[in-house]
Amino acid sequence: MSSEGPYSRYGASGGAGGGGGSAGYGGSYGGAAPGYGGGGYGSAGGYGGYGAGGGGASYSAPAPPGGGMGMGYGGQQQHQQQGRYSSQSVGVNENFEMADSSEKGTKKKSMALQALNKNVIMWAGFFTVSLFVYFLLSAGDFSFLMTYGAMSRMFGFGILNVKTFMSKRATGISIKTLQLYCLVFFFRLTSIVRHEGYLPYDKSGDWLYHVIEIMALLFTATALWGCMGPFSHTYQADMDKFGEMNVPPGFGGVYLAVPVLLLAIFVHPNLNNDWLSDVAWTYAMYLESMALVPQLFMFQKQTSGVVELLTAHFVAALGFGRVMEFLFWIYSYHELATSTGSKLPGYLALFSQFLQLVLMLDFFWYYYLAVKNATPLVLPSHGAAMGIV
Repeated sequence: MSSEGPYSRYGASGGAGGGGGSAGYGGSYGGAAPGYGGGGYGSAGGYGGYGAGGGGASYSAPAPPGGGMGMGYGGQQQHQQQGRYSSQSVGVNENFEMADSSEKGTKKKSMALQALNKNVIMWAGFFTVSLFVYFLLSAGDFSFLMTYGAMSRMFGFGILNVKTFMSKRATGISIKTLQLYCLVFFFRLTSIVRHEGYLPYDKSGDWLYHVIEIMALLFTATALWGCMGPFSHTYQADMDKFGEMNVPPGFGGVYLAVPVLLLAIFVHPNLNNDWLSDVAWTYAMYLESMALVPQLFMFQKQTSGVVELLTAHFVAALGFGRVMEFLFWIYSYHELATSTGSKLPGYLALFSQFLQLVLMLDFFWYYYLAVKNATPLVLPSHGAAMGIV
């Protein structure tokens, strides 16, 4: 066995103590014993060491951790207690984590419920006002669908202003779409203010339709000013890239505005019997079908695919307004005839509105899921959404 350690024993020759006395073993594993060593291993004071019986110098071995013979059983007992305490601590931590996750889940459900309530209240208010206007001004006339579509557009741009100025951010908004809609409302107003050929037949066409279009233009211009002015530092120009080929940055909308203008010049109805007024109204109708394309394109460029819920409400309101007008023109497209009697403008009007609704089909589906679950709207990314690239 080794000559060191708590279990070693030391043999000594006689006379080594310096006093000439015979020496024995340095004692048992208990207390001190006379003879060689003065103190035994495992004594209360730790290691005793071995030394001269007659007062000579002694050597003290280093004490192992835990001390003495008590290390074996005592160390095991302490280790078991530590393991027990550790397992209890793990159990407590798991309980705390489960309680914390449960609490977070409850908070998320509560926040989702609050968001859903706000959405319901917002749209319920819009539908309530719509019914009020319908019974007060339309007298049940079918042409009210035109006014209803205009109200939905105005409602959408009102939501956009709330989103922009309440959050003080222009994230997720396409300036090109706002520019195109400013053109839409401006040219439509230049037609309906001077002539009555494209106005609803009911009482809403007397003045309400004009007021709605004017308010929509003001809302659009205000949102555009916010995105290009005080909140321009939050505008995501790197994602609003539609049509930016061989044109200055921010002018990609010309690839929609100019071809549509040429189409309106050559193919337009003649209800006002005024070339400029007819072209202006036709241009507004054709262009409106294309005005949302930059916004949908921007949605696809967002790497996360997440669309803020108020921005989604804005786009959904524009789409709902388009649905209302599409239903109206399904039964009235034959009135959009040229001076020669050709119904080509009516067919183009139906086709342009139908094309816009097709582009928005995926958006409508994911919007429905977002409103139903009170979560942000998440669209497929990398060109999979809404059928456009």
